[in-house]
Amino acid sequence: MSDQVLITGASRGIGRAAAERFRKEGWRVINVSRSPCTVPDVVNVPVDLAVPGWEPAVEKALRDGAGQGRLSVIHNAALYEHDDALTMDADHLRRVLEVNVVAPLVLNRLARPLLTDGSSLLYVASTLGEKAVKGVASYVTTKHALIGMMRATCQDLAGTQVHTAAVCPGFTDTEMLREHLGADPAVRASVAGMTTFGRLINPEEIANVLYLCATTPVLNGAVIHANLGQIER
Repeated sequence: MSDQVLITGASRGIGRAAAERFRKEGWRVINVSRSPCTVPDVVNVPVDLAVPGWEPAVEKALRDGAGQGRLSVIHNAALYEHDDALTMDADHLRRVLEVNVVAPLVLNRLARPLLTDGSSLLYVASTLGEKAVKGVASYVTTKHALIGMMRATCQDLAGTQVHTAAVCPGFTDTEMLREHLGADPAVRASVAGMTTFGRLINPEEIANVLYLCATTPVLNGAVIHANLGQIER
């Protein structure tokens, strides 16, 4: 009997690294995203979480693997937009909320009947889930909300033997970060210099933390900052 994990946004970055990590351990992996995950033997469910109506396809993929053991859900997919808390319009925020907050809520509801002892609901938050920087207001707002959702999840799962945690990556060398930083190597070096290790985090390092969370119930309710020690400026 094998365990299974559903990962949103496993086509690249942290999500893909997590898919590879869990497959290495023999888990059945389901990727829910617009693009396929290229890790061998991953079950791809091609949906856009920003567009309502994706639930039946995801529910079918979950039930196809039901009864195989533990189920972990990793809420990894997120929109990262350049915006301002004082100028962005409501429709823009609603679109970001749909992917970053509403989709995890719906996925938790779909997964709930399949969560056996030792299962987990895991949230990929951010260091920006507990602080803020200029110019990414919707991302900051929704990552704060995601940590709040994890804490509510912990309380509402009391007595079920199912656990939850939020992992808050720092500057991770993903496509999303590279797109955000642009092509200037000096900018990349400056960001790398904002950790006490003087480098960016590898996605595989975050994947290892997620696997630890999935298999370690004592971390229930934990907010884990996986950021190489950020230098505050």
